[in-house]
Parts: sequence; structure tokens; C-alpha cells
Amino acid sequence: MVRAMAPRFPTQFADLLTPKGRRILEGRDSETCGALLDPTRPFIALQGVIDVKKASQVRDALDAAMRDTLVTMEDPIPEDSISGMVENYTEALPKTVRVRTALLESRRSRSWRAAEALGLVALLRSDTFAGFAAAVSGRALKRGWGIQTLCYSPGDYTGPHTDHHPEEDDARHGYVDMHVSLTMPAVDHQFLVYAKDGHFSELTKVSTVGGITVYRLPFWHYTTPLVAKKAREEAARRWVLLGTFLDAGPKTRASSTILPAGARLPVQGTTVGRGMEAGRG
Repeated sequence: MVRAMAPRFPTQFADLLTPKGRRILEGRDSETCGALLDPTRPFIALQGVIDVKKASQVRDALDAAMRDTLVTMEDPIPEDSISGMVENYTEALPKTVRVRTALLESRRSRSWRAAEALGLVALLRSDTFAGFAAAVSGRALKRGWGIQTLCYSPGDYTGPHTDHHPEEDDARHGYVDMHVSLTMPAVDHQFLVYAKDGHFSELTKVSTVGGITVYRLPFWHYTTPLVAKKAREEAARRWVLLGTFLDAGPKTRASSTILPAGARLPVQGTTVGRGMEAGRG
């Protein structure tokens, strides 16, 4: 009954955007468009680009319809990470994580059916969702991008990792992730910590309502444990809508490519320039 009564989402990501967000999508924001072409800038966090009221409606519908369909993704610290050491200062920590997730790739899963009924699948598959990622990254991106939904509860986190995939031909030289953060009012805070000059010295708050982070991976980073407001643990959750985009190479067909607004299909390489001089960046 909850899913049947939940409002459907817009079919285009653009319908959630503020005027500022529309300018970015259309390639008319020279500061943001193509920002990730700067090799020293691994990500950008954007506020004021999604209408907060609409973001809250999406968040509440997600929480009502999909919370019970999620599965736990948990990779703890290996039990022998200390006892298995035989040499001083040789600690090695693989990626650790605890979060609930809906992979949205299997039409037979409960999560996919709930997301389809809400219109979430259509929203994350919309050209304007990919177009926004292309606009900020400044790159031509392949169609067929991956989509996912995460839900962080108190204590959930993602440990230090790079998201580097050297065994994957299409991803080994880098790729783009875009996250939309939809945080419940009971959350106090959650942060993204990332490396600068070889140290985990930088952080930015990600527990926002409608904030967007766009990443040029790989780079070292982690997400801190979610912290609830006092005595509100049961209602504290942060939803994340996620898209993963591979670069479109020079041999990628135009019909299989998402370009930044106004850009032409690149002849060589995968970038298409920066800002309005490139038609969008």
C-alpha cells in the first residue's frame, strides 16, 4: 500500500534542478562546467542545484517505499589484520564498508520493482542525469551507465579506498561517479574525507538534502560513520542516488554517447574542453 500511494518521481533529472542547476546542465556556468578536467581536483561538491522541497519529497518517498527492500553490504576489518602481521609497521587494510544498498541492475529484485514503481529507475536513466555528470566532468560519457541506491544508518561508513580498477580496460584510466545526497532530518552529520598531498587532510560534509558530488576517480577517500542527532537513531538515514559513468572514447558511436551541452563528439581523446568556450565543460 505504501508503494502504491507513493508519488512517482519526474522522468527527467532536470525537473529536480534549480535555475543554478539548469545553468550547469545547459553548459552556462563557466565555474562549474568542466571543473573536473583539472587533474588536481578529484571531485566537486555542489549545493543549491536541486530544489530542496523536491529533494525532500524524493527522500521521503524513497524511505517509505524502499527501506525494507535493501540488503546489507558489509566488509569488516579482517580478523587476522593484527594477528597475521609478522613485521612491524606492515599493516594492510582492504576496503571496509557497512551500508545498505539496492543495486538496481536486476529486474527480478524487490529493490528494482520498488524503484521502478516510484519512477526512480527512469529518473536515474534519464539523459539529463547523465548530462549533468558530463557537464561537470567536461567529458563525453558512455550510455549504459551503472545506477545504485545506498542507505547509510547510524554507524554506517565506507573505509579508505581508491575505487581504482586497473584490470578493467574501460575504467583503468579513470571514470566519473555522481552522487545525490538525500539526508533525513534526524541525521547530525556525515563527512567525506579525502587525500591532498598524500595525507587524509581534507573533508566536506555530505549529509545534505539535494547536494550533488561529482567525482573523477580514482583517488583516496572515505566516508565517516553517520551520526544521528541525540535520541533519534531510529529515524536517522542518509540516502544516496548514484551513477557510474565510463568515458566515451573516440571510437564510441554518437548514439552511445552523452555529451556536455553544446559540445561536439571528440575526434581524439575523451575530453571535450572546459566551460562555455567548449559549448559546455
